[in-house]
Amino acid sequence: MRTILKMTTLCAALFLTGCAGPLFREAPAVGEPVAAVTAKLGQPTSSYPLAAGGQVLEYATGPFGQFTWMARIGADGRLLSYEQVLTGEKFATIKVDQATKADVLRTIGRPAEQSRVRMRNYEVWSYRYKEASVWNSLMHVHFDEAGVVRQMMNGPDPMFEVRDRRW
Repeated sequence: MRTILKMTTLCAALFLTGCAGPLFREAPAVGEPVAAVTAKLGQPTSSYPLAAGGQVLEYATGPFGQFTWMARIGADGRLLSYEQVLTGEKFATIKVDQATKADVLRTIGRPAEQSRVRMRNYEVWSYRYKEASVWNSLMHVHFDEAGVVRQMMNGPDPMFEVRDRRW
């Protein structure tokens, strides 16, 4: 019974946290100026510069949320694209042995959790998401000391796992 109460409370908290995010707001239209984008979505959780000019505005729902929206703003100050980036397809665009921390931040935003793997001295950024829009999952992006992606692994998100404590 106690487990059910904890899960219900967690689900309610996650739902209410999501209500404040871009999930329930009107999506901006491609071509709108950055002022119109922030008027619709509010202030971003972070902003990252683009090499060709412009910026990426991050709208994260973490650390417990499974969605992050990125608004890509061109050098002309207008919206180029707006998308939910915590997806298997977007993770697949991150190139192992090539992408850096800055690349990952511009692609999928800030992580929900950070940890270390001491054996290889890797820093690990973990992202909550829905694998195939169904399974509660975590994607782990492993960086070496130089900040280059060396490994990516995904698996079930233990936050959503039901544990039977009778054994």
